Order: sequence, then structure tokens, then C-alpha cells
Amino acid sequence: MEKKGVILTGAITLSLVLSGCFQGEQSLEQEEIDPPQDAEAVDNLEETTTDKVSESATTETEEGMDEEETVTDMVPRELYLLDKNGMVAAQTLELPNTESNEVATQVLEYLVDGGPVSSLLPNGFQAVFPEGTEILGLNLKEDGTMIVDVSEEFKNYESEDEVKILEAMTFTLTQFDNVDRVQLWINGHQQDVMPVNGTPIGNGYSKADGINVVQSDVVDLLNSQAVTMYYPAEHNENRYYVPVTQYVEKNEENMYKSIVQTLLKGPGYDASVLHVFNMDTMLTSEPKVEDGVLNLMFSEEILKDSEQSIIADEVMETLVRTLTEQEGVEAVNIKVENVDQLVSENGETYDKPVTRDSLTPTEKL
Repeated sequence: MEKKGVILTGAITLSLVLSGCFQGEQSLEQEEIDPPQDAEAVDNLEETTTDKVSESATTETEEGMDEEETVTDMVPRELYLLDKNGMVAAQTLELPNTESNEVATQVLEYLVDGGPVSSLLPNGFQAVFPEGTEILGLNLKEDGTMIVDVSEEFKNYESEDEVKILEAMTFTLTQFDNVDRVQLWINGHQQDVMPVNGTPIGNGYSKADGINVVQSDVVDLLNSQAVTMYYPAEHNENRYYVPVTQYVEKNEENMYKSIVQTLLKGPGYDASVLHVFNMDTMLTSEPKVEDGVLNLMFSEEILKDSEQSIIADEVMETLVRTLTEQEGVEAVNIKVENVDQLVSENGETYDKPVTRDSLTPTEKL
């Protein structure tokens, strides 16, 4: 009986030591970085994510179960990676469940080339951070800026990938509700420009800076607005949606109309994505928002099969993904002239407004 007591005591001591080590990895070293006075710990992500340690996992740890006997829960995470065309796109992958205050560190570690994401990458995709990059620490400021401190290996990328790396890191982290902007530090030092091609980042980088920005035929940029659209792309049997930032002419009376009309025209010649709308598709009335629902009325040309009133899935998803990103829009209600009931490709009727989560329920963390 005495030997069992010694073994149990040793196991608990070792567990406490390891726990302390892992917790230390989640914050910036004090000697390397003196965070601003208004900085707050990354633990605040716990308030805006659904990540929690399961009761079973907590019980197993408390009872000192052997590591071999512990079953690791897997949860979906949204990572922005490079597709075969060099465009940044989100992929939802199953990653090991972790503490809520470690989720931000985890998703960044899975952006490292040659890291733990390697065995999970869908065909045609690759990680964006240079091989060997370490996440040294994170700090979340009160204004929503996430300080990301990385190791020197981060500098080992090609100049043409610089903006893509910024976009992937920013869009991966800003999926958390209280992260609005990302600021890069390398080995404890704030960066005013990116290390290879000199992209200015002194004020940080946010979703407002765009992603996969395409050339625009809008002449007057002062009277235009950058909007991120979502277009489908394919590789083998993998269908995914690529965010593409385009400049849309400002329409003070109805900006939603300008966005839809830009979608109907397509992403432009230099975007490697699919144009999903049939020629001659038109809005037949002014878009209107009521109680968070954007109501749209289209001509029959939008249909995939006019006889059966079928609207293509990629058309519905392109509209819903893009428009629910706009302020004040929680769902989209699509109607077609002379059609009583729209039907999906699977034969399901669209009898209520469509939300983004109803299309992709596991994408939001």
C-alpha cells in the first residue's frame, strides 16, 4: 500500500509541473516583451468561443488516468490555408480539443508548414507559415488587437507569399469575436513592416485590409468600398469557398444592391474561382432589410432548373456567405419572380430565410 501512495504522489507532482510548463507557453515572456498596460491575457478568448474541456476529460485528469487510456476529443477548427491556385481559403479541420485559452495558439501552430497540420491537409492545400516557425506568445489588448510573437524562422518565406501570410493569420484569428486586428512581433520585437517585402504593418492588419484582393475596373476608388465576396472553387471532390475582396461602387441609398450586382458580374479575370450565376440574371426589385433579414427578388434566370424551381446550391451559398458578412444582415430571403417555392438541388424547400450557420454549422468557433 505504501508503494502505491508514493507512485500516486509522484504522478500528481509530475502532472502539476507539466501543467505549469504548458501554461507558461501561452503568454509572452516578460523579459522579451513588455506588453502595453491595456493588454489582457489571451484567456479572454474563453468568453467568445464554444471551446470547453469536457467533463469526462477533466475527470480523467483528476483521477490520474494513464495517457494511453485518455481519449482525445476532436473539434472542428477553421484554418486559412493556400489552395492550389495560391489563393487563401478556409478549411474546417478536426483538431484535438484544448483549453479555451489555448485555442488561438493552437490554430496558429496548425498554420506552420511541416507542423501538425501536415497529415490533415486536403489535396491541393498547403500551410502558410514557414517551416520551423514557433508561436512564442500571444497577448490580446483591450482594443481587440492580438499581438502575435513568432520565432525568427518566420522570416523564411518568399516575397510573393508575404501578403498571403498576413491574410491567413488575420482571418484565422479574427474568427474569434473579440479579435479585430493582428499585430506581428518577431522574437519579442514589434514589426512596423514585414521582414521580406516590407509590407507596412505598424498599425496591425485586419479584415478591412482585404483578402485575395482582385484588380478592379472601378475608376473612382474614393467613391468605392472594399467588400469581401465568397466564390466557390474546386479541387478533385473538394468544394470550398474562397473570400475575394473587390471594390464596389458606393450606393448610399442601397449598398446591398451594389454588392449583389457585383456578384452577378463575377470575380474578375485574375481570380481562380467559379462564376456561378447564369447570364442575364437580374435583381427585379430593391433589396430591403427587415429585422435582420435581407429580402432579394431575382429574375427567373437565376434558377438552375426553371421547371422545378431549383436554385443551385453554390448560387445560394455564394449569396448567403457574402451578404451575411454585411452589417445588419443575419439571414437572406431569396425570391424569384413567378415562383412560389424555391427548391435546393437535394429537393429541400427554402421555406424560411437562410443563415450562414444553416449552410455551414461547424465553421464558427
